[in-house]
Amino acid sequence: MKFSFASLALVALLGTASIHSASAQKAKTVMVGGAPMYPTKNIIENAVNSKDHTTLVAAVKAAGLVETLSGPGPFTVFAPTNEAFNALPAGTVDNLVKPENKATLTKILTYHVVAGRMTSADLMKAIKAGGGKATLTTVSGGTLTAMMKGPKTIELKDEKGGIATVTIADVMQSNGVIHVINKVLMP
Repeated sequence: MKFSFASLALVALLGTASIHSASAQKAKTVMVGGAPMYPTKNIIENAVNSKDHTTLVAAVKAAGLVETLSGPGPFTVFAPTNEAFNALPAGTVDNLVKPENKATLTKILTYHVVAGRMTSADLMKAIKAGGGKATLTTVSGGTLTAMMKGPKTIELKDEKGGIATVTIADVMQSNGVIHVINKVLMP
């Protein structure tokens, strides 16, 4: 039986898709905000179900980032909880979601996203290689400094000196990974 180049390419593509699908299915389903986060679903499909991330989801919608974060990625998202948003000065969130502040909101949200899929093991490896710190470039063009607090806790320092702790790591998605954090990072 003869195979053409096109049929070999199709077999290779289908094989890659099967491997990706199989690895997504092997990833652990994690509970976040009382809802299962399925590794076969994308960031938005999962985030909308988390009771702990309703403010983040509303902000993503207001910024027009739903389509982007539903796309192929991969993305690493540091996802602040509702409690993290509530810790901001009174009126901050209400002000940010106004249409006239869309650019500022988009900058803050994309400051929580790094291109590529970085698991906690990847972050810890980068921190170790950096002598205790790893500089991450965000989608907004800013930087976050990742560091360890103890042997297993990852912290992120923003450009203003604020520190967020990863409270739930490695929530695998079909288009990346989410790490839940306890503070809103500011560029």
